[in-house]
Amino acid sequence: MKIELDLHTHTLMSGHAFSTLQEMAAEAARKGLRYLGIAEHGPMVPGACDPIYFRNYYVVPRYVDGVRLLMGAELNIMDFRGTLDLDESYYPRFDHLVAGIHKLCFTPGTVVQNTDAILGAMHNSRVNIISHPADGAATVDLEALVKASRDTRTLLEVNNSSLNPLRKNPVARDNNRQLLRLCRRYDVPVILGSDAHIAFSIADYGNIHALLVETDFPHELIVNDDMRKFTGFTGLSFDDLPQ
Repeated sequence: MKIELDLHTHTLMSGHAFSTLQEMAAEAARKGLRYLGIAEHGPMVPGACDPIYFRNYYVVPRYVDGVRLLMGAELNIMDFRGTLDLDESYYPRFDHLVAGIHKLCFTPGTVVQNTDAILGAMHNSRVNIISHPADGAATVDLEALVKASRDTRTLLEVNNSSLNPLRKNPVARDNNRQLLRLCRRYDVPVILGSDAHIAFSIADYGNIHALLVETDFPHELIVNDDMRKFTGFTGLSFDDLPQ
């Protein structure tokens, strides 16, 4: 499958990543991507950029080396209501918005409470993607999330970084396998996320490939090969996207 877009990546401004915006765009172009999403971590992640950084997004050209940049954020789900860690006044500045649970910013509760936390974010009309919902940072009801994805038009991400063997995450593989099977059962699309924290990792989905094969997951339910799949499902629209 040819990859056209990777919408979950980080520059060094996220505090624990290693490449500049220019380096990320150059690598995306080298790999033949048409769209690159920059989703810097929200302010509650230690070392992340100050919120003033997001206020300055307007200075960033949206085309670099022929790649359309989507400047967004990966905000942190903070509580069981799905509250995010950046005021809504910032959201109009984003081309896309990712939200997820990170262990440093969230104290897990029961399965119901953890699931409600993500559901709350999914019902925020500005959130387009839930990052790594199956990584085990909090135990959740994946079937409930898949059904909510269908209803709220919020994409669930299969995260390549979570499946990196070096992360030694004992539950990520089984959880993501279950997520893919549920999405196939309910005919709900997914987005693959590299979660690249260095340019070399852009559009690297090598850790996901075996799960896609194992679950016989249909290509038509993966949005990364066609921006029209992404915009068609999420309802986002951009006046300047190439046809």
